[in-house]
Amino acid sequence: MTFTSPEYFLLIPALALVGWFWRGLKLHSPLRAIVLLLGVIALTDPVIRHQQNSLDLYVLLDRSDSTEDLIDKGLPEWQRLLEKSKPSRRDNLRLFNYAAEIAEVGADGSTFTGSRKLTKTSLALQSIAAQVDEKRPSRVLLFTDGYSTEPLHEAAAQLESRGIPLDYRLIREESANDSRISRIGFPERVQVGEPFLISITVKGTGNLTFPLILRRNGQTLTESPVTLVNGVATVEFTDRISRSGGYDYQAEIRPENDAHLGNNKSNKWIEITGGPRIVLATRYQDDPVAKALSALDFTVETVSDLSQLKPGLLSGARAVILNNIPAHEVPTDFMKSLDFFVREQGGGVADGGRRALLRIGRLFPIAD
Repeated sequence: MTFTSPEYFLLIPALALVGWFWRGLKLHSPLRAIVLLLGVIALTDPVIRHQQNSLDLYVLLDRSDSTEDLIDKGLPEWQRLLEKSKPSRRDNLRLFNYAAEIAEVGADGSTFTGSRKLTKTSLALQSIAAQVDEKRPSRVLLFTDGYSTEPLHEAAAQLESRGIPLDYRLIREESANDSRISRIGFPERVQVGEPFLISITVKGTGNLTFPLILRRNGQTLTESPVTLVNGVATVEFTDRISRSGGYDYQAEIRPENDAHLGNNKSNKWIEITGGPRIVLATRYQDDPVAKALSALDFTVETVSDLSQLKPGLLSGARAVILNNIPAHEVPTDFMKSLDFFVREQGGGVADGGRRALLRIGRLFPIAD
């Protein structure tokens, strides 16, 4: 137990002196003494700790291309200071490397062997949030240049819900030639066929001109030059999507001789909502299943090219039908997302022809 305001304990000797000089108050009587003591304890705001009296510190080291050398230079000193400042032997210090993936220091050898092309800070934070021990206080210390290639709001919400504080230190090398995607702005959710505005903010140094590429689900929508004016430029596009689902927009700049390539890309998702929608994966031309569902006023999205089965298709869908589709032809990331779609979002899955049953059979409540 700890006390938030222990200074109120000074009232105890003060009350004892008052009771000594003014005996008519009868503060020495057992009942009044107990009431006064309980009142003083209440003023001190006692807090009972349910977690152990120790700390697990998780240190995340940004190993992307833009910070690799800076991390190597500072890590020995940072590690020495952190080890020296450990209050007790019960406190744990764990170091993790991350870029496009995350791995504990030493788990993959003496050096980080993962891809360094992306800075998935959100993935790293969510991975830490998933493995913390709820019985022990935890804290996260992040060493990064601050340029994440994915949004951080989901990771921040997970850390906040688990009560895990996050500290960070920006590791940057002063450079006169660095341009970056600062922001991608558009609504999180719009209706089918509703036009919306895409705003992209680019920051850098000087008055440079270089290409800006905008993609949707990996397909290039436009490529146009962008010119920085006093180091800032804002470019706006409009788009309209006729099908419901989730769509991933990615913006990329390609300046020449850029100092940090890791912050030249950024992405953001949008959800297109509509009526009841069913995703039908089929090899048949003019599949009769699609005609039957359309007659029942369902919006049917037919996918014949199985490589186009992306997790974003599940957004807003009521069900997925795999009509005579072999399991090995379904992309792995889409197959994994079906588990969350069924168990957490309440979606339905049907396997016409039972050719994918081996991989998705666990999603059915009854199996024969």
